[in-house]
Amino acid sequence: MTAIVVAVKRFWVVLIVMVAVVVAAVVVSRLRGFFGSDRPASAGGAQMAAIVAFNRKTVTYEVVGPARAVGSVSYLDVDGNTREATFTHLPWSVSVSTTDPGVLANLVAQSDSATLGCLILVNGTVTVERHATGRDAQAFCLDKSA
Repeated sequence: MTAIVVAVKRFWVVLIVMVAVVVAAVVVSRLRGFFGSDRPASAGGAQMAAIVAFNRKTVTYEVVGPARAVGSVSYLDVDGNTREATFTHLPWSVSVSTTDPGVLANLVAQSDSATLGCLILVNGTVTVERHATGRDAQAFCLDKSA
């Protein structure tokens, strides 16, 4: 008995720490099981509905001027990439569609005529219209919040 008493007197702090660690592990394990945090997150087996695009936005770029004008156009698509095209008669137009809340619409056109105009339409409504005059006219339209 004296050996046990000596061991307890010598290692009592270690014994208390070990008991505290075991009790804490049991409590944490029970709490995790109670709140369900030990199970992986799931959607409950329900099928997810497909996301349907809504609020479609159509941006139309137009170039206007003399009917026989020849020239080139540079515009931004819905991803912000530059697209280039040429025209041999006017009016010229192209439309892009998206469900993004905002599109940066930019159009630059140049022709061999003395007058040239550009328009940006969003869902059929003119948001920007500019006209240029001069030798080999160049028109520029920008709508930052189409």
